[in-house]
Amino acid sequence: MKKAIFLLPLFLLANEWFITNKEYGKMLYNNPRGISCAKCHGKKATGKIIAKYKKNKKTIYIKAPNIQNITYEKLKKRLLNYNKLSIMPKYSYLTKQEIEALFLYIKSQRSKK
Repeated sequence: MKKAIFLLPLFLLANEWFITNKEYGKMLYNNPRGISCAKCHGKKATGKIIAKYKKNKKTIYIKAPNIQNITYEKLKKRLLNYNKLSIMPKYSYLTKQEIEALFLYIKSQRSKK
């Protein structure tokens, strides 16, 4: 019984000990146990130029897209369905909860109009 009495205050304070889903999503966005989303999509998920090269005296840019307005289903599909023809890295190891946290963070980055 003493253990239950001791654990009750800890349980009541537990919400203050853990990070929010949005904070967890931010951590995953910056370090998803692989290549950072921010590395290609930018700090605010607006996309950025990954590389550029010259072809026939013309500069060609490879750019990651703005993903601020991506739907949950599209994000999930892009993360879990690896495509050899895409430069998007493979993230099939992310859990459903991690994808939801990532989506919540990305959604929070939407530009305010």
